[in-house]
Amino acid sequence: MPYEMIALLMFSSMMLMLMTGQRVFGAIGFVGAAAAMLLWGVGGVDVPFASAMKLMKWYPLLTLPMFIFMGYVLSESKIADDLYKMFHVWMGPVRGGLAIGTIGLMVLISAMNGLSVAGMAIGATIALPELLRRGYDKIMVTGVIQAGSSLGILVPPSVVLVLYAMIARQPVGQLWLAGVLPGLMMATMFIIYIYVRCRIQPELGPVLPEEERNVPLAEKLRLLRAGLLPLVIFATMMIPFVKGWTSLVESSAIGAMAAFVAAVLKRRMTREVFETSVRNTLAISCMFMWIILAALGFGAVFDGLGAVKAIEYLFTEQLNLSPWMILILMQLSFILMGTFLDDTAMLVIVAPLYVPLVGALGFDLIWYGVLYTITTQIAYMTPPFGYNLFLMRAMAPPEISLRDIYRSIVPFVGVMVLALVLVMVFPQIALWLPEYVYGK
Repeated sequence: MPYEMIALLMFSSMMLMLMTGQRVFGAIGFVGAAAAMLLWGVGGVDVPFASAMKLMKWYPLLTLPMFIFMGYVLSESKIADDLYKMFHVWMGPVRGGLAIGTIGLMVLISAMNGLSVAGMAIGATIALPELLRRGYDKIMVTGVIQAGSSLGILVPPSVVLVLYAMIARQPVGQLWLAGVLPGLMMATMFIIYIYVRCRIQPELGPVLPEEERNVPLAEKLRLLRAGLLPLVIFATMMIPFVKGWTSLVESSAIGAMAAFVAAVLKRRMTREVFETSVRNTLAISCMFMWIILAALGFGAVFDGLGAVKAIEYLFTEQLNLSPWMILILMQLSFILMGTFLDDTAMLVIVAPLYVPLVGALGFDLIWYGVLYTITTQIAYMTPPFGYNLFLMRAMAPPEISLRDIYRSIVPFVGVMVLALVLVMVFPQIALWLPEYVYGK
């Protein structure tokens, strides 16, 4: 059987297993290990074993549990609640101010956790009830929370970019810095859209009543101090890393310790908070490690088959497509897969094919990591089966229907597509900061 047919059979078998509800790491790892055994006999066992050893030796992977622990400590100790109280008081007099503040909350939650699920959970449980109670349009605010939570996989410390770094063999620090400006740009575009929309249709985002805005300046400053605590923790962690004083792993340890100390000093580090944070950290970290291990094994078999070279030959020689056309088709395939897979599954399925091909076409892999992340954000929110859509349906109150959720994301998907086009047309939006920091 030709190697191209073997590669196609592997890919279709994996997709079939995923569509029948198998766990992502189980489907990918089983197909990779089984193909290695069938192709190379007993010696094929070395492929997943070598992948496991590669994973265990990848020092930056230690950042994963550190950042996840930091996020859960700040979330479970209710420090994130202080953030929303701060935005509530300071942004209340502005039309749509609470929705704008919710985007700000999501950016800071992303900087605390690096997972979109955390932002969605906090937004749906803290922000959404408050926005609905104050007369905000349910369709608009549902879209605000979904769009804002998607920033978690782009704004550092993004866990997804850590996985991409492992699979694409790129520096995590550069990928994080590459995500900063696109992430802030997208958040700013969301804010501009909300502000303009609420100026045109004031009933969508009314200002707070006078009695709620009448807060003494001392109380406002106290809330500002409490709300900015996560930002101080983030700065404590990132500034030494950017300055070159600490390594990435050391910075992640500083962030985890700073979050823990902050929770202790605020008298919120109870036994229950600590146990919940540790359990969730262990569960999420183990899940990601199994997925990376499966992806590395699967990718090693694909490399051995020469599947990447075959696909490159198909696109560039037989179909005679330009590099940019191939890149656009890749992004469209991500959006299609995002209707039934999450971002991690998409990455580990196609990374063995796409990442080497992107490099062969002459594109920067750091820049492509940002493109991939923005595209998966869009895929997360694209009907009929977008991952974020069903997370919101599970967390939203009964008065918000699935139809409302589908309608809510249309303008925000449009904003994200515009952001994707801007980063594609102007790569320096993503590349300027890592070049500036690492070029010194």
